[in-house]
Amino acid sequence: MAPDAAPDDFVSRVLEVVESIPSGRVMTYGDVAATLGSRASRAVGSVMARYGSDVAWWRVIRASGHPLIDHESRALEHYRAESTPVKWSNGVFRVDLAAARHSPAE
Repeated sequence: MAPDAAPDDFVSRVLEVVESIPSGRVMTYGDVAATLGSRASRAVGSVMARYGSDVAWWRVIRASGHPLIDHESRALEHYRAESTPVKWSNGVFRVDLAAARHSPAE
């Protein structure tokens, strides 16, 4: 973010990127930050925590491929509905990043 940019501009830019993620695809917090020319993945997480309920929040995941903590079952419902590729191991799932990662340049 440019030094003179308003913080709410960062919020709107994050939400704009999240809204652009197609159904069945995901981006990590770091991917969203990088799209904005930033390395502030934690700031992206803060934006999503405060303002992300009105966008497809389940499409923004941790770099491990795991969804938001304590929202796994709700996220899984969305992943199933959108045919997002997931991998299972010992009863725990994560999104298959190799198959589902979205790049805005696509």
